[in-house]
Amino acid sequence: MGVATRTPTVAYKPKPGEIPTNPGVYRFRDADGRVLYVGKAKNLRARLSNYFAPLHTLHERTRRMVTTAASVEWTVVPTDVDSLQLEYQWIKEFDPPFNVRYKDDKSYPFMAITLADEAPRVIVTRNRRIKGAKYFGPYPKVWAVHDTIDLMIKVFPIRTCSDSSYKKAMATGRPCFPGQIGRCGGPCSMKVTVEEHRAIVDDFIAFMSGGDQRFTRELTARMREASAAMDYEAAAVYRDKLQAIDAVLNKSALVLAPDTDADLFGIAEDELAATVQHFVIRGGRVRGVRATTIEKELDITGAELVDQVLQRTYGGAAEADIPKQVLVPALPDDAADLEEWLRERRGRNVSIQVAQRGRKAELMKTATLNAQQALMLHKTRRTSDYVARTQALTDLQEALDLAEAPLRIECYDVSHLGGTNVVASMVVFEDGLPRKDQYRSFKVDETTDDTDSLYQVLTRRLAHVDRDDALSDSEEGEQVPTARALSDAAVLQEPVVTERRRPRFAYRPQLLVVDGGKPQVEAAARALRDAGHEEIALCGIAKRLEEVWLPGEDFPVILPRTSEALYLLQRLRDEAHRFAITHQRKRRRRDIQSVLAEVPGLGEARIRALLRHFGSVAALKQATVEQIEELPGVGPKLAASIHSHLLQP
Repeated sequence: MGVATRTPTVAYKPKPGEIPTNPGVYRFRDADGRVLYVGKAKNLRARLSNYFAPLHTLHERTRRMVTTAASVEWTVVPTDVDSLQLEYQWIKEFDPPFNVRYKDDKSYPFMAITLADEAPRVIVTRNRRIKGAKYFGPYPKVWAVHDTIDLMIKVFPIRTCSDSSYKKAMATGRPCFPGQIGRCGGPCSMKVTVEEHRAIVDDFIAFMSGGDQRFTRELTARMREASAAMDYEAAAVYRDKLQAIDAVLNKSALVLAPDTDADLFGIAEDELAATVQHFVIRGGRVRGVRATTIEKELDITGAELVDQVLQRTYGGAAEADIPKQVLVPALPDDAADLEEWLRERRGRNVSIQVAQRGRKAELMKTATLNAQQALMLHKTRRTSDYVARTQALTDLQEALDLAEAPLRIECYDVSHLGGTNVVASMVVFEDGLPRKDQYRSFKVDETTDDTDSLYQVLTRRLAHVDRDDALSDSEEGEQVPTARALSDAAVLQEPVVTERRRPRFAYRPQLLVVDGGKPQVEAAARALRDAGHEEIALCGIAKRLEEVWLPGEDFPVILPRTSEALYLLQRLRDEAHRFAITHQRKRRRRDIQSVLAEVPGLGEARIRALLRHFGSVAALKQATVEQIEELPGVGPKLAASIHSHLLQP
């Protein structure tokens, strides 16, 4: 192991040649000795040299980690597989703040069979640490576990009663109460021996592990034999068990081949977080689903995220919980090492594959869609939570060095199509929540310069600040006559009745946010100076690295990935972008409709059909008469008329 201690800046950088070229695991520590980040490498020297490149070339968040650290140390290991295991152990032990942070969306219920007991019983539990227990799931809801157990014990009647009931029944020789009402099939029901019950438990586990086809065939054969022997009571028992099996199987549709045992991971991510949908597939059926949220501090690729997810999922997993196939959206760089690591843990071969076609690809799309919805819900919950909103505003105040928390924030975004259809949006958040009634949109002169467009928009908005301040401070506000009051006053010769007109922009903002980096922030700062309102705070958020820029600064402010303030700024930026795109689409749609409305004989219904098919005037202009004529209700004459009209200058 080598260790380097810190002097000013990044002088703790190891000397050339000091770092070995072997595979290993490294740790960055701060001045107090706390582990900040743990990583693995096939070649320690090559990997660590990336962190000690010139600071201005580093990703902003990597730079923050490197400059926060006070030392770096490494441990050489014999093989790449050993580095996987050691990295997992260190991350679990030290919980480094710059590594990805995992948070299960909830504590999921499982079905567990207590195999360590003399007479194993089936229970519903959230405790994954029952000694000797065999688990199935997780299930999305508790009632789903209970429903499955109710159906399963009709086919495989195993013990369901409590340990105290079991001991009392075995001591007294009287059946336990659940056994008396047919709800318990353990030895305490006095219907089977301990050995016979253990065999039924084994069948229960085999069925839940994916062996449903064998039991269906066996029960069908027994039912037919009993029916042929005219033992209709036994045949009815087998029939009821088959119906119970069908009911269990119908709760989880066959999604892959019946002999498929796999884990499938759907992942959705943005710059700050990711969500994982883990589908547990046994016997071709989805037997369990687990959702996980990941907080990202450093920027990592999708393949690196998959690597971390697999390590975390299987690092502490039992042999039986590792399937023979793992389906992922992107193949990690060390996929072969991961396969070897999983093979050592499972005792049999494990393959890691990307689902590219067929049923597996369709199931991956489903898992990814679920992950995307979970990510959106995660972000929405954070911004709607009062405590989180309060923390976000406080963090913003501190990070931007504001005199007070920014209770009213306005965010601006410019959107255009190659310099045409330029629009801008203004979204408003008050107390951390959107005020959609105060959103505004702007039409901007055509230009390809976003900074000029932003300057125009802010100049127009800031022109209203003083006037709206006066209107808001006035007790009466600006009084304007109503239309009816003017007519009544003319007839009755009475004073004109007036009503207060609502200020166009309501209140001055305490913080302006622009979508972009340093150039956009400087353009906005120029608009504030020219309008004489430099007292209004300003910042920009750049999407690529999620850094926050302040006017006049050469380096951005880096907020922690888990910061509530960063989530709020990201939500503002995304909402401004959404609103700008929506406004632009409406304008484009109006433009298309106005052009098509000039074509003789073309009504609204046909215009809508053309819009659905082509989407834009540009696409229509490129279409031939024959292509336009393919639409229902558009004949040769009308198609030629549309074509010639669109070609006119």
